[in-house]
Amino acid sequence: MFKDIADVRKGLNQQQYIASQEISTVVFLSQNLCKPILTEGPPGVGKTELAKAAAKALGRPLIRLQCYEGLDESKALYEWEYAKQMLYTQLLRDTLRGILSDTASLTDAVTRLSAEEDVFFSENFLLPRPLLTALMADEPVVLLIDEIDRADVEFEAFLLEILSDFQVSIPELGTISAKHEPMVLLTSNNTRELGEALKRRCLYLYVDYPVFDEELEIVRLKVPGLDQELARQAVQTVQQLRRMDLRKVPSISETLDWARALIAINARQIDEETLANTLTVLLKYEADVAKAKRMMGRGDNPPRRRRG
Repeated sequence: MFKDIADVRKGLNQQQYIASQEISTVVFLSQNLCKPILTEGPPGVGKTELAKAAAKALGRPLIRLQCYEGLDESKALYEWEYAKQMLYTQLLRDTLRGILSDTASLTDAVTRLSAEEDVFFSENFLLPRPLLTALMADEPVVLLIDEIDRADVEFEAFLLEILSDFQVSIPELGTISAKHEPMVLLTSNNTRELGEALKRRCLYLYVDYPVFDEELEIVRLKVPGLDQELARQAVQTVQQLRRMDLRKVPSISETLDWARALIAINARQIDEETLANTLTVLLKYEADVAKAKRMMGRGDNPPRRRRG
């Protein structure tokens, strides 16, 4: 357990996650109010990393549910191991035959067999998926529901019981409540508007791209082998790119990839040649690369002068 907000910040920093005062406060309140955190923001700003860092700082297992279009209960909550049920049915054939031996009709046989169905619809044949695994865990866990905005509205509605009461209803078993209330973090890249019911159940946290000093600190922490002056130049360049009207601006993870690339090519400074040769580490669309080169004064070589 985090003792206070300062302890949260210290714990996250020890996991190489540079947490602001706002982030540390929301994480602390989530723990003390037993409320999930809904973290929104652009891709690549560290929303998923926050859950990973929190789990490590607390010494808890991280259980991750990656959302996508078409995700349903059977993939997120549980499903029955029908093959295992069939195998046990074959192995217990003689026992079942004995149970049904004195039945006079098919109706009697079905009635007799239904009295034994709890054997085959028990936890022995239940295959927990991430959500149920988090609820049934014998120790406190951190549950990451990643990119909830990619899931359908119906799945979002299905989550409400879990997020508010930390329980779920399984028709064959009844209501299963969490043995230990997990710390829950949901992330969203804002690809669609989430419902008010879900937001009402969560503490809200918006994570944006870091300012210059914060990003420089991240680079120095994550890529300690990069020359200090070169790190400053790299972060200045990335910050400049983010101010441009690009299809996809560089994320923090791409800043770190670029920093490692600069070490790999033994760069001494970010000159025109270095930038031209490595810009695609930061930018992923040809139009963005061309626009960045023009706006940063590093366009393609000018056309050769015609000879007379």
